[in-house]
Amino acid sequence: MKPITRRQLLQATAAFSLPGCHNLSSLSPPVDWATAQTIDTAVQPPVFPDKQFDIRHYGAVADGHSISTGAINSAIIACHKAGGGRVLVPAGHYLTGAVHLLSNVELHLAENARLSFSRDPNDYLPAVFTRWEGVEYMGYSPLIYAYQAENIGITGTGVLDGSASEMHWWPWKGTSEWARPGFPSQDNSRAQLFAQAEAGVPPRQRHYSEGHYLRPPFIQPYQCRNVLLEDVTIINAPFWLVHPVLCDNVTARRLHLQSLGPNSDGCNPESCRNVLIEHCFFDTGDDCIAIKSGRNADGRRLNIPSENIVIRHCEMRAGHGGVVIGSEISGGVRNVYAHDNRMSSPDLERGFRIKTNSVRGGLIENIYLRDIQIGQVKDAIVINFHYEEGDAGKFDPTVRNINLDNISCEHAQQVFQIRGFDRAPIKQLSITNSTFNRARSAGVIEHVDGLTLSGVSVNGKPYGAAT
Repeated sequence: MKPITRRQLLQATAAFSLPGCHNLSSLSPPVDWATAQTIDTAVQPPVFPDKQFDIRHYGAVADGHSISTGAINSAIIACHKAGGGRVLVPAGHYLTGAVHLLSNVELHLAENARLSFSRDPNDYLPAVFTRWEGVEYMGYSPLIYAYQAENIGITGTGVLDGSASEMHWWPWKGTSEWARPGFPSQDNSRAQLFAQAEAGVPPRQRHYSEGHYLRPPFIQPYQCRNVLLEDVTIINAPFWLVHPVLCDNVTARRLHLQSLGPNSDGCNPESCRNVLIEHCFFDTGDDCIAIKSGRNADGRRLNIPSENIVIRHCEMRAGHGGVVIGSEISGGVRNVYAHDNRMSSPDLERGFRIKTNSVRGGLIENIYLRDIQIGQVKDAIVINFHYEEGDAGKFDPTVRNINLDNISCEHAQQVFQIRGFDRAPIKQLSITNSTFNRARSAGVIEHVDGLTLSGVSVNGKPYGAAT
């Protein structure tokens, strides 16, 4: 073992004490940003054969109202059978139902191309095997879906429009904010699905498509390898916008994600490994980025974490959170590196957030954030074991080795909402070289074992035991 340097010793003994927290009895694990470079090297986008399949040649019509689902999927099948290539959506306005990608196919939206999706739920049948809020089942097809495919892409500078609105898809949310007279609600189906998952009903026996009201995600590659999402604009999603599930080697680059409806999460990698999210823009009705791994019994059944994720050079505006982990987190998350991101909006609720509880559980470890600029936000840093159901289960979360460095925040209503359990504290939390200006409240830090605060200021004053 290498000897402890004088600098390391000074850093450790400079850690502040807060009520309900403990100084480090031993040094925190070293901050490991070298692994971020290893992940970056490992994530390589697929390369497609130089062959093109124009959807117009298969019958697609750019009049904005003729349904072109069959033409688009025929072009995809032809491309796949020919060994792969590019399926071209040329300039113009096309209407479609569910689009199903196949291996070695790149769906490319040319400049000024607009692919709008039908508002008729029947256009997303037959049901497919999918995951909804962390639970597997048979449900409406995602608007763009791929199952067990390799080398797939959605690229180009065109627009994907989910066509959701206050009168289409979103009312299924059923809450007072989104409900509309005469529209059904997801509530009963959601409760039934979750109950079946807890009871151990096999996923393919859980049928919730026609006659149920669980909104489909926009883009969902499921059990896929080598996925590229690049340059497209995605708007008006019924549900989550980009939702890779059980995927390996995913690149999301220069996406413009804008949807202010309920559950309009921007990018939610779930039980995925080797993921790069870079240079993306988020203006969303829910979390901008939320890393997930399954809900409760279903997440523990699969027990597949999200791991090896790099998030960089992204801009977040409205949303429930900028960089978020949870809440469907029962399979765990590890090795997340977020750096050089900017976030700010009067409608941005949280900057960095971990949300779990003793019902969700999960092992969350090795989370690194640095060089994050936050303008305006409600809560800057949140690690909360009391999310939703709160302390109502028997699966205590394990959250450890969380490192935040060089976080700047100009205006926050509250800086910290960090709350572990007394019996299961957050472990090895380090916040260094960070400045929080114009904060109404410093907030709370409680039940942390191994807390390091070094070079942290709130409203121009050092933050620590005296706050």
